[in-house]
Amino acid sequence: MIGYVTIGVSDMAKAKAFYSELLADLDAKVLLDMGRIAFIGKSMGSPMLAVCEPFNKEPNNPGNGNMVAIHPGSKEAVDSHYHKAIELGATCDGEPGQRIPNQFYGAYVKDPDGNKLAFFHFG
Repeated sequence: MIGYVTIGVSDMAKAKAFYSELLADLDAKVLLDMGRIAFIGKSMGSPMLAVCEPFNKEPNNPGNGNMVAIHPGSKEAVDSHYHKAIELGATCDGEPGQRIPNQFYGAYVKDPDGNKLAFFHFG
C-alpha cells in the first residue's frame, strides 16, 4: 500500500544521520541516495521514509497536521525510540503514554527540521 513517505529537510547529511541512527534497530538504513533525496528502510520492496531537499529549492516547511507514524513493535520500543530521538536532537511534542485506554500507546517528537513523528503501539 504505502511505498514511501517523503519529508522535506534543510540539511541532507544531518537528516540521513538522524534517521539512520534513529531507525537502525528496526534494521533500516539508507537504501538509495540520489543527492537531494535519500530513501531509508529495510528494503526497496518495503515501506520507506524518504528525506529530501525540496525540488523547487524553496525552504522546507513541515506541514501542519502532517506526521510520519513509526511502529517499533512494543510500548517499550515506543519509549526507547522517543528517548533516542530526543538524544539525537528532536524535541518533545508529546511524551510517551497511553492515549486511548487499552488501544493506543504513543509518543511524539519533532525532528531537527520540525517534521512531526509518532512512535506508536496498538494494544
